[in-house]
Amino acid sequence: MTISGTVGSNLRHRRQERQMSLADLAAAAGIGKTTLHALELGEGNPTLSTLWALAAALEVPLGALLEDEPEPVTVVRAEEGPWVDGDSVHARLLHRLNVRGSVEVYELEVDQARQLSEAHLPGVQECLVVTRGRVKAGPADAPVDLGAGDSIHHQAAQPHLYEGLDGDNQALLLMIYNS
Repeated sequence: MTISGTVGSNLRHRRQERQMSLADLAAAAGIGKTTLHALELGEGNPTLSTLWALAAALEVPLGALLEDEPEPVTVVRAEEGPWVDGDSVHARLLHRLNVRGSVEVYELEVDQARQLSEAHLPGVQECLVVTRGRVKAGPADAPVDLGAGDSIHHQAAQPHLYEGLDGDNQALLLMIYNS
């Protein structure tokens, strides 16, 4: 499905979930009803500011409009992910993480050796974004080779691994603790 189709489907679903009419949502977001109707049909190319206004009116994160519900393990390659453009900011959604708790952000250097991490507590998630080099990471039974710009998100309540595949490998790791 195209980004326009995904946005349209998610807008319609979220609007109906909140029991809002097209006119109610259009007024709350400050856009025309005809424009909203076209967006829900997957037509048009909404700007970042329009999407922010719709997300705020629906009381959902921006990512809830940009992509479908994620799979248990999701990999986003450097050339993938929905892009939205504003006047000076161009954003690519990597992952949408639903949390209630805390998030720790780590800068990693990953050597050319394999590290097996034991399962974390239930509900703990990891999101790894490779910023330089190549890294093998993910669930121990199904790790994925990732290059710079690629990312992976998975439940960490299972054994998982990290392995640098080049001489100079760096990444950002988000540890998400749901409470």
